[in-house]
Amino acid sequence: MVKKNKLSDDEIPQIMGRISPSLDLKDFKPSELIIETIPEYIALKKATYSKLDSICSNECIFASNTSAISITDLASELPEKRQKRFIGLHFFNPVSMMKLVEVIKGERISDETCDQSLAYCKKIGKETVLINDLPCFTTTRLVSAVINEGVYMLQDGLGTPEEIDKSIKFGLDHPMGPLVLADLIGLDTILHILDYLKDELGVKFQAAPLLRKMVRAGKIGRKSGEGFYKY
Repeated sequence: MVKKNKLSDDEIPQIMGRISPSLDLKDFKPSELIIETIPEYIALKKATYSKLDSICSNECIFASNTSAISITDLASELPEKRQKRFIGLHFFNPVSMMKLVEVIKGERISDETCDQSLAYCKKIGKETVLINDLPCFTTTRLVSAVINEGVYMLQDGLGTPEEIDKSIKFGLDHPMGPLVLADLIGLDTILHILDYLKDELGVKFQAAPLLRKMVRAGKIGRKSGEGFYKY
């Protein structure tokens, strides 16, 4: 952000001073709200919630930043009291710039938890949508389908990645095309989401074979240096 002249050098110490890194979950004991951002592996998420449940007060809200997985499922192995304090808060990348947070209600969530979570999002300057707990919610469900269709277009030889992305960017006024967006999100993450959607909603979310092939080859986007583009 400093390189882009969005922040000054003087602001860095102030920001870093508000961040306290830790590898010990016991340090979360006084927390009023915990937002989990673990990759989309259900078992790993649930194991972490279980550990935190034994550490944190009953008043602490557990929130998942998942973009796809059922909030009710994620909370299902926790005590009923904790399930009432469990919510989805799906932030968008990059979080510092994107205004929207999807607030997702699980089946057992309390009205108080919803109200407190919405108030928190408002306090940090975000716009919210309050939605029900269905697979992949709103944006991820639609974006995953668009990206997958973009990969099918490339696989079918409709055009190059550049041509496909340019047509969507300028023809539909999207900020970026589906293939460059896939590289930004991570092809492995997209594949996880599509496989989950296929299991939940059927074959219309069948991942393009090219997408699976690229993930197997380790070409998963920006974080690996190569996806549909090279970085």
